Amino acid sequence: MALVINPFQCSTQTSRFSSLYLSPKKVTTNHVVLKTRSLGSKSTCLAFSPLPENHKPQKPVEFSGKALIFSGWSELLRRRGSVEFPVVAATTADADGYAKPSKSFAERYPALVTGFFFFMWYFLNVIFNILNKKVYNYFPYPYFVSVVHLLVGVVYCLVSWGVGLPKRAPINKELLVLLTPVAFCHALGHVMSNVSFAAVAVSFTHTIKALEPFFNAAASQFVLGQQIPLSLWLSLAPVVLGVSMASLTELSFNWTGFISAMISNIAFTYRSIYSKKAMTGMDSTNVYAYISIIALLVCIPPAIIIEGPQLMQYGFKDAIAKVGLYKFLSDLFWIGMFYHLYNQVATNTLERVAPLTHAVGNVLKRVFVIGFSIVVFGNRISTQTGIGTIIAIAGVAIYSLIKANIEEQKRTFQKAAATSTS
Repeated sequence: MALVINPFQCSTQTSRFSSLYLSPKKVTTNHVVLKTRSLGSKSTCLAFSPLPENHKPQKPVEFSGKALIFSGWSELLRRRGSVEFPVVAATTADADGYAKPSKSFAERYPALVTGFFFFMWYFLNVIFNILNKKVYNYFPYPYFVSVVHLLVGVVYCLVSWGVGLPKRAPINKELLVLLTPVAFCHALGHVMSNVSFAAVAVSFTHTIKALEPFFNAAASQFVLGQQIPLSLWLSLAPVVLGVSMASLTELSFNWTGFISAMISNIAFTYRSIYSKKAMTGMDSTNVYAYISIIALLVCIPPAIIIEGPQLMQYGFKDAIAKVGLYKFLSDLFWIGMFYHLYNQVATNTLERVAPLTHAVGNVLKRVFVIGFSIVVFGNRISTQTGIGTIIAIAGVAIYSLIKANIEEQKRTFQKAAATSTS
């Protein structure tokens, strides 16, 4: 019996567990399991391997590059046959041991970034409208200025493609056929808007352009065959009433400015219709770039035919004599740059927010433009014109809210239907 006790005492004092095995198959990412043979069995079942006292310990088990060191567990191992050691990963590292990247500023403060996009949208739009009108005060050639707007934007797109921001998407004949009607309507609407800006006050042009939702609703029902809810038609009544009130007493009213703004509304309405028919997998930045290029080609011939002779005779000379060559060229460059940037930022803003938020933001943008133009240019407006403008803007706000809610309900229904079928 003494011979049995001595080996046992020797093994416990030196912490040599000859029956301790670490199988690689038992090591998982969650736990390291150490199994020992039960020492609580009968003495006849005890078996000890003859290990010398100077036996070298085996190489420590490594897990994720760290050696697992076990100390003070002798007593526990004698009492329990299996012990589990949880391995807890560091919170700042991933499974491969690399630190996780911290969140970007946009991910930590999304509301602040979205607010910045709205601010830049309004800021660029207001600056464009004010600078554009100042140019017309000494250079009243809207067809040529429209070409400059598009030309600067096209150069900007070409430079962006050249540096790969964004990468240019290829275009084929089919896409060209689809985008050409969109670009034509975009060119017509843009030129007619500038003709109106040159003929009447900026505030009055934007008041007339508040009728654009009315034309959109009419085209959707009578051209596309879509049923427009009665609530949308009723919301357009104050828009028509407000524009009519503002037009009757507008001090800068003339038929050229009024008719041009109305044609612009119709052109942009058909641009929306053709855009829906020309939906492609191309991203919005590349689509807008191609539309700008085609629209530029459309705008050049009428600018040369209508304003070319006047520009060559005295148009450029008069403008340079009034403000100088450097200011004239810099003004043309900056109005083109602001025109392109505010349209691009408006698209980026739409991608960040819901349609309802964007609709409200678009209405507020028109209010900002009208208000700032009145303050900067000191335009005198009658009381009736002011009331009519407010009524028209309020009607547009109501229309935008109702339409955005209808679109949101439609998307929710389609999503639910797709989920149920899947």
